[in-house]
Amino acid sequence: MDTLSVIFIDHFQILLEGSRREPSKFNIAVRWARHITIAFFILEKYSFWNKIIILDYFLELSHSTPLNRRLISLYPMQMPLVCATLQGSTPEEMVADSSRALEMGADLVEIRLDRLWTTEERIRDIDPSNGEDEKKSRTIINQLEMDEVDFNEALDAIFTSITSQALLTCRSKNQGGFFPGNEDQYFEVLKAAIEKSPSWIDLEMEITSEFRDELLELASDETKVIASIHHTGNVPSSSEISQDVIQALEMGDLVKVCYQTKDRKDSLRIFEAAIELMSSDAIFSLMGMGPGGDWPRIHAPILGQSMVYATTESGWHLAQQGRINASDLRTAWEVLEYA
Repeated sequence: MDTLSVIFIDHFQILLEGSRREPSKFNIAVRWARHITIAFFILEKYSFWNKIIILDYFLELSHSTPLNRRLISLYPMQMPLVCATLQGSTPEEMVADSSRALEMGADLVEIRLDRLWTTEERIRDIDPSNGEDEKKSRTIINQLEMDEVDFNEALDAIFTSITSQALLTCRSKNQGGFFPGNEDQYFEVLKAAIEKSPSWIDLEMEITSEFRDELLELASDETKVIASIHHTGNVPSSSEISQDVIQALEMGDLVKVCYQTKDRKDSLRIFEAAIELMSSDAIFSLMGMGPGGDWPRIHAPILGQSMVYATTESGWHLAQQGRINASDLRTAWEVLEYA
């Protein structure tokens, strides 16, 4: 929570205490309403108009604490699905990690099929600053060739053991993945994946229209489609982000957009875009990979996000990468009274 601060509001007499799950009502005539505090991002770094836009939005949600039981809401907040991306590069490792993901509170698991074409190697390096006995470990991912993996056999092994809802993803190298094949081979892998009738399938937005139309027809009503794109360039403005999402709505049941954030200003643009999209009918999932990239994940329930990606990994490094552990995500929602 190092990205949060407290803004003290001592002049909004119209606000009553309660919680987001138990929203109070605005009452302009009430002068005995208690003063409130709002936990939110550090705003000093950002321009004045950004502060006003975001603060106005949160004031609409902040008229609350659990003390106001008399005005309890009959309509609980709709919670997003938690999708945990499985670790590992073999069917056995993915199956083992799926059990951990469900124990952590994941609603479904993401199976990264492109990771089948990788091997992981852990190397321990000596840290000279702490003496020869102090070592740090790092993981090196080695790329395999297309013909080194029997994909159909691996896919059968995965689906024989994983019975939970699953999202199948095969990330191309252009989108930051590890799939080593060409476009025709990529199509065959996705086709075989859809034939397993998973709950969800990820189709990158850069897939040619000919292949996409055939894959969408195969998916039909049994498998929902996520239209995804991973940006590696500069994060655009919030209006451009929201416009990209709206334009992609016809390409799937849910639009996923992930950006490589360089600082917290980049993450704030993603956050603002999610707020803008709340007034639309868009079903989306926005996130960042980098500093502040976990903001839209942590506050997904009040941003109207439909799905949040999490991990079974643990450690302080996740925050700098914009990721979050699935169990920690559930805990954060409880603390913030979203759940």
